[in-house]
Amino acid sequence: MTTSIQARKDVYSRVTDKIITDLEQGVRPWMKPWNAEHAAGRITRPLRHNGAPYNGINVLMLWSAAVDHGYAAPIWMTYKQAAELGAHVRKGEKGEPVVYANTLTRTETDEATGEEIDQTIPFMKGYTVFNVEQIEDLPEHYYELAEPVLDPVARIQHAESFFAATKAEIRHGGNSAYFCLSTDHIQMPPFESFMDAESYYATLAHEATHWTRHPSRLDRDLGRKRFGDEGYAREELVAELGSAFLACDLEIALEPRADHAAYIESWLKVLKEDKRAIFQAAAHAQRAADYLHSLQTASKEAAA
Repeated sequence: MTTSIQARKDVYSRVTDKIITDLEQGVRPWMKPWNAEHAAGRITRPLRHNGAPYNGINVLMLWSAAVDHGYAAPIWMTYKQAAELGAHVRKGEKGEPVVYANTLTRTETDEATGEEIDQTIPFMKGYTVFNVEQIEDLPEHYYELAEPVLDPVARIQHAESFFAATKAEIRHGGNSAYFCLSTDHIQMPPFESFMDAESYYATLAHEATHWTRHPSRLDRDLGRKRFGDEGYAREELVAELGSAFLACDLEIALEPRADHAAYIESWLKVLKEDKRAIFQAAAHAQRAADYLHSLQTASKEAAA
């Protein structure tokens, strides 16, 4: 058990330390980690060998690795999965760690009552994956390059439909974007005031992630009491990651917001004091994104 706990701590420390290093250099590893050269990599989450996307902390870990090594392809697989496809990892290549978290149930007998009690035990294990650019002899579609994009603006309507389906109250006016918990509404500057359409929707994705914290939805309370405190920094980190996840899902280029540069110092403070903070933020961001996606299905069913 001690070895398992120590291994879990090592994963927390390794991932957090890497993100801290990136932030200290002014680099947010979740910003623009994709590459337009690869057919599957224009704007996307990291993908498994079967095309299924990674979630949560693994998204950040593999995005960061892709940026570090300049990989255009977003697809990753294990040594065994490559071998099963008749391919092989090039000699000398080093893989990247990803983690798998789950729970197991163990039945124990209560010494006092003699009753059997089910205990849920969380566990985390790590394994290593390689980018397809490190692997030779894969089927051709793993290396396929992108076709030219003729009309990149046409897909913005999908983002419009996505946020409309959430039924969130979105008000426009002023020059600030924020979510007001007391009135349960998202405030956005006028659409025309943004540099481009993608900046508008990326900002809305950030505020929609905040919107999920309302007690009637995910009821997320990270201890935020006032502007600028630790709880505020943690919630902003969740919204930052939620916006990054949603931007990929909606095929929107995510650009840095000028007002978020000020958050880096507060994020660094949180991450240095708590090695689990980035894992928790990524998990909350994933739940927020999943919740917003679930509203799309509900909206379609209601319309039918």
